[in-house]
Formats: sequence, C-alpha cells, structure tokens
Amino acid sequence: MTENEKQLHDAAYQAVVKEGARVEADPYRQVYHRMPPVGLLNDPNGWIQWNGTYHLFFQWNPFAPDHTHKFWGHWTSEDLINWNEEPIALAPSEWFEKNGCYSGSAMELDGKLALLYTGNVKDENNQREAYQCLALSEDGKTFEKKGPLVNSQPEGYTAHFRDPKVWEENGAYYFVIGAQTESEEGQVLLYRSTDFQEWDYIGPFAGSHLNGLGAFGYMWECPDLFKLDGEDVLIVSPQGLEQQGNRFENVYQAGYFTGRADLEAPSFTHGEFRELDEGFEFYAPQTTLDEKGRRLLFGWMGVPDSDEEHQPTTSAGWIHCMTVPRVLRVENGAVVQEPAEELEALRAGEPLEMKVQLAQGAEAAVTPASEIVLETNSASEFSITIRDGLTLTYENGLLTMSRPSFKDGSIETRSTNIASIDELRLFLDSSSAEVFVDGGRTVMTARFFPEPEANIVRISGEGSVIWRSWELA
Repeated sequence: MTENEKQLHDAAYQAVVKEGARVEADPYRQVYHRMPPVGLLNDPNGWIQWNGTYHLFFQWNPFAPDHTHKFWGHWTSEDLINWNEEPIALAPSEWFEKNGCYSGSAMELDGKLALLYTGNVKDENNQREAYQCLALSEDGKTFEKKGPLVNSQPEGYTAHFRDPKVWEENGAYYFVIGAQTESEEGQVLLYRSTDFQEWDYIGPFAGSHLNGLGAFGYMWECPDLFKLDGEDVLIVSPQGLEQQGNRFENVYQAGYFTGRADLEAPSFTHGEFRELDEGFEFYAPQTTLDEKGRRLLFGWMGVPDSDEEHQPTTSAGWIHCMTVPRVLRVENGAVVQEPAEELEALRAGEPLEMKVQLAQGAEAAVTPASEIVLETNSASEFSITIRDGLTLTYENGLLTMSRPSFKDGSIETRSTNIASIDELRLFLDSSSAEVFVDGGRTVMTARFFPEPEANIVRISGEGSVIWRSWELA
C-alpha cells in the first residue's frame, strides 16, 4: 500500500468514527438492506461469489452524502443475509484514478480475485481521461493495484468510457464497457484479451444506431452481458431517453435487451429495451453467476441527478442503499426478478394471516422491516397505503406507486400497465419498499420517508385478498 493510499484509508475511517454515531441514530437507517456506514453509496461493483464467499463492492464517498469522492467499499457474506464489512478495497490514490475509482467488475484470475475498474482523471481544465485498471487480491480483502490495462478510449469516442464488466468465454477474456460517441450517443463497446494484459478493441457491440436501434440516449453506463435460459441478455443504464407515456419516467433508466450476441462481428441482434424496475429508485444493476447456478442481481436503490440532495437522510450524514438480491430468469423473452430464497430466513415468528373483503377495508400494524404477501387474484382493484408514506393503487389495468416528492412534498407517481395481478410481494424496510408482482414479472422500488412512528398498512378496493405478513429480523 502506498503512503497516499494509506492516508486516504485513514481519512475514510476517521470519517466513519466521526460521523458514525450521528448516522446510526437516524430512524431511517435500514434493517436488512445494505447501506454505507457513512456518506454516499451508489453502484454495486465487483459482485461475485469467489471461493464460496459472496463479495459485494460498492461506490462509496465516506466524506459526505454526495458524489465528490469515489472509493470502493466492500462487504462479504456466506448466505446473502449476514454481511461483514471488509477493509476498503480501492481508494483513489494513484495518478490513473486520482479523481475517483469508478465502477467495474470482478472475476477469478489464476486463483486470485481480480477487479477491473475505471480510473477517473480530470486535469486543471476539468477535461476527463479514463483508464481501465486492474487490482488483484490473494486473500479477497487486500488488493494490489496493477495500473491501467487500457489507457484511452477508441477513436471517435469521448472520455465518458467506463464501467467494464469482465468475463471468460471459450478460452478468451472479454469485457463490455459503457461509452459515448463524439456525437454524444450512447453505446456499449467490446474488448478481448488472451492473457488479461493486452486488450484488443473489437468494436461497438450495441447502442445508438447499431443493430437496428435508432438514437437511444447520450451515454450508456454499467453494461452487463450474460447468457440466461437460452438468451443473451444485455443489461445497461442509458442516459438521455425521453419519457414515453409511463415508460422512462425516471431521469435515467436501467433495463435490458434480450437476443443473440456475436462476439466476433461484434453485434447483438436484440428486441426492444425493457426497464428492469418501474419504480422511483433503481439504477446501475450488476449480476453474477453463483455456485448454485443462479444469476443474482444487486441494484443501487437510487438514480443520479434525482433530487438526491433533498432526501432527508443527507442531514444525518448518509444516503442510498442496495436492493435485496434478486434471482433472474428469462420467460418468454422477458427477464423475471425473484427475491433470493435466502431472504425467507429473515422472517421472525408466525405470519399474520387474514382474508380481507376490500369493500370493508382493513389495516394492520407492521414493523418498519416487514414482508407482506397478498393474493390479489380475487381483487378487481385495490389501494394499499404503507405507513402513510407510500401508496400502491391498481385500477383499470394500471399499477401506480405514489409518494410525496423529496423536494417539495407534492405527490409524484410511477405507473405500469398490467392486465391482471395475482400476487404482490412487498419487502418493506425503514425507508424503502420493493414490490414484486406475480413472482417478479414486474418490480417497483422506492425510497420513502414516513414519520418514524407510523406503522399502519391500509388496504381497500373491490373484491378480496389473502394477506400474509412477517416481521423481518
């Protein structure tokens, strides 16, 4: 570890000590979602199961709840439920990353845990340079930086060139990376190596004006390419899409294409872009394949440039969290996201069970951390109000999530069309809700900040529902 790196680590840990008590006293701290110890969390990074242990890294600013600094924090888990906070993995200590260790990914390389990430550099005129960098670990906790493997973006692209997602296939190494053309259009590029040291640029793989797609945003971030259930899936977070009805309602999107990838051409024959999450806060997801053969996803429960500074936790010295882990599968060309089965271990005691005649309505007291499963196939419409801070309404084939705006308290909504709903599964935490519709065929995620003592969930409508709920430990 260099002296500069040690100083940055020490400064980060001092910030945790200084602000930790104030942060932990905040009633909006989550019970079972992963959060920063202090400061800001954003993209999941380096998500992998290595030597039997899950490793989840994350973009972290330990000094303030804003985006001015970017370290890599690090958690490990054996079961996706109990997590250990590990030493800082990466700090922006070297010339090739001095303005931030930006997002990247992980893989096993010759028995070591390899991190491939973007080093962000800005000069005195705020001009950007981007380096794709390598760090290696033998123990999964301490990392030795090897410096840049790719020193610049290809000709025709700007320095908005980041977030490599790496894998091995057919005896070669590949990574996809987010990019922006000089005409400010978002694309994903493909690189290949035979030795993990020398990387060849293969070409543009997907994006604006490629593979039959027209103009589609000015930057594509956090790409992730993998095979699942006979399909090739490209997850990406495009920026600059215009809202289309109740599609693309957030400032930036996170979604996917399914199709057929050709790594030699390169090209990607794909269908339409679909959002992974129809709620308020979801961005920069990353997946890994675990030893059970599951494709597991974590997402950042946040969106850049979305009134972050107005979230109430910033006054307590922290902001943002991760989603719960989700297991993916492809069904009829669509990605389905189901909560990982390990989450059932959070359930405490016997469930509350009841049949509700919606015309009469019902309410139940819940703890801030709760799971609620509603069988809704006998309900033609319904409205669910959660702790007087978040509402879900289903009417005329439209599911709508609404909450007070962080900025001014006006009611804002996100909606999605669903012909019928058989089941809702809600994961509630102190300041968030993740709603899985019909086994994860539709998902809606939101942060919300009710009065801390609010504990009632109310439901009304037409027809009936079966209610089961658990406190989550």
